[in-house]
Amino acid sequence: MSAPAADRSKTGVFSPTRAKIPQRTLRTDNWLKAPILTNLGLAAFVIYATVRAFMQQDYFVPQYNYLTPFYSPCLSVGCIPEASHFGQFLPDVWWLPYAAISLPFLLLFRVTCYYYRRAYYRSVWQSPTACAVAEPHGKYTGETRFPLIIQNSHRYFFYAAVLISLVNTYDAILAFDTPTGFRIGVGNIILVVNITLLWVYTLSCHSCRHVTGGRLKHFSKHPVRYWIWTQVSKINTRHMEFAWITLGTLMLTDFYIMLVARGMTDLTIIG
Repeated sequence: MSAPAADRSKTGVFSPTRAKIPQRTLRTDNWLKAPILTNLGLAAFVIYATVRAFMQQDYFVPQYNYLTPFYSPCLSVGCIPEASHFGQFLPDVWWLPYAAISLPFLLLFRVTCYYYRRAYYRSVWQSPTACAVAEPHGKYTGETRFPLIIQNSHRYFFYAAVLISLVNTYDAILAFDTPTGFRIGVGNIILVVNITLLWVYTLSCHSCRHVTGGRLKHFSKHPVRYWIWTQVSKINTRHMEFAWITLGTLMLTDFYIMLVARGMTDLTIIG
């Protein structure tokens, strides 16, 4: 049964220039599966990350110098002194994460990421839910109005993400130098794998591709930038995969460090 005329004008697909199809879609596959899985995946990360950011405990292992990325850099006066590599100047209150300086920029970098836009536009905002499926909105203004116009600032959050990745790299390297000397444990391997994947995700960003090769009229006159641009372009094709992989590795890294901080044995490989 077709929708009432009053409802048709609100769907955005029953205009005079579009085919008169009463069904919401002619797709016969399970097109709801992708947005549902995306919702579940994003919700799992948001819930876990929020809980951990506000726990304000079990984030640092003094004997191994393990610091979870969710608390780096640890800038609160409530931080364990050995975990504060860049000073302590934030107030120690329950509603302010210990890494309150870095977390907002990392969140905005992900939220404005081209892949994540596609993910939550389809799964949360349903614009559209899937290809060839009518969206429930009456009109579409794109990213020309507040708040979505903020998406255009993605390139600036990319610069912040690079700086924070440098800090996380420093944390991973520092973890090899323990109070008893050089050591490599399972936690070190996890930290290095995590930061490596974070770098790949960050550098595969569309903004990074523009930074390296944008505004050039002749690649032949800029061979170094052209080579960098081609390398970034190669990993850019898998940006979606790295976006999901790094959500998993971030949670895994944090969870492992939390367990070790609570007394779980960290297997020593060298040292």
